Amino acid sequence: MRPATSWQDYELIDATCGNRLERWGNTLLVRPDPQVVWKNPKTSPLWAKADAVYHRSERGGGQWEYRKKLAEKWNIQCGPLTLVVSPTGFKHTGVFPEQAVNWEWYRQVIGKAGRPIRVLNLFGYTGGATLACAEAGASVCHVDASKGIVAWARENAQASGLQDHPIRWIVDDCAKFVNREIRRGNRYDAIIMDPPSYGRGPGGEIWKLEDNIYDLIALCAQVLSDNPLFVAVNSYTTGLSPAVMEYILKTTLCPVHGGQTSCDEIGLPVSSTGGVVPCGATAIWQQK
Repeated sequence: MRPATSWQDYELIDATCGNRLERWGNTLLVRPDPQVVWKNPKTSPLWAKADAVYHRSERGGGQWEYRKKLAEKWNIQCGPLTLVVSPTGFKHTGVFPEQAVNWEWYRQVIGKAGRPIRVLNLFGYTGGATLACAEAGASVCHVDASKGIVAWARENAQASGLQDHPIRWIVDDCAKFVNREIRRGNRYDAIIMDPPSYGRGPGGEIWKLEDNIYDLIALCAQVLSDNPLFVAVNSYTTGLSPAVMEYILKTTLCPVHGGQTSCDEIGLPVSSTGGVVPCGATAIWQQK
């Protein structure tokens, strides 16, 4: 497992009984996490000082209980990036902190490439990966189907001082966009994709990661350049193992481009116990 350890302004303080106690800058939040199935005693006194707690509803969804008045949004720092945090009605904050370990890897690989790199970031969310790649010198095409989320990503670019870097901000269905890029002949040296576990398309189509991931990777292989650098696929679906995603990358990309594949879990270290909470998986293809 690769834990995200580069944060200045985020800390997973404790985790037990289905919840995380987290520090986001100076704000303490308690959020549910289905991976936290253990029930050891709480090891931090800061549980009682949480500024807000997210409570799940038996009917689905949930809501925040605010124990003090919080700013609608605030900034946190991760390496060279400044990201805007804002608690949403779906428990999220606009940042998946475990992804910082991947952002650092993208920066290193792009920085060592020694050539211009074009990156396609699909399901780009609020832009952490996009900004990490742009900061490393790549030109990036950021695609997400949510107009509001893309606006949030642009706000993060502004906060990070990257608003003038070569980033295309696209609001579109990712698969449809890739199909158009194939027809237009546009090619990319690196592809990052962070698809949801489940969702519905604009026409009511059902997206289920286990059923659709192979077709998506095969489709994206058609927009790779003749000298690609890497492809990274993230998953939060517990039923889809890292090895399955790696196998798909190996069988779709290696016969054409050579290279090598790897996979692992990513996670967040728990400061009060020394353990690591698993937070998803990443499979990578890269040139040797």
